[in-house]
Amino acid sequence: MKLKESFITHKNKDDYMMIDASGEFAGIIHSNATTAFIVECLRTETTREEIISKMLGKYDVTETEAAEGVDKVISALKGIGAVDE
Repeated sequence: MKLKESFITHKNKDDYMMIDASGEFAGIIHSNATTAFIVECLRTETTREEIISKMLGKYDVTETEAAEGVDKVISALKGIGAVDE
């Protein structure tokens, strides 16, 4: 899966934002650093398992916590049409 190229991310201090330049999704998504990390992982073709592995290498979390976070973010991104599978 991969983030659609029309979704642009921006960081302003501690605020992470994402918009859809195609206009299909009208709005701004505000997120935290962890969500932004997952989104950046999706910039290239990747799998859920690869993202979880990267999360375990970066954050002090259990595999279960990482999987739950990744699933939540991916589900939300799919809900707005931001992910190609």
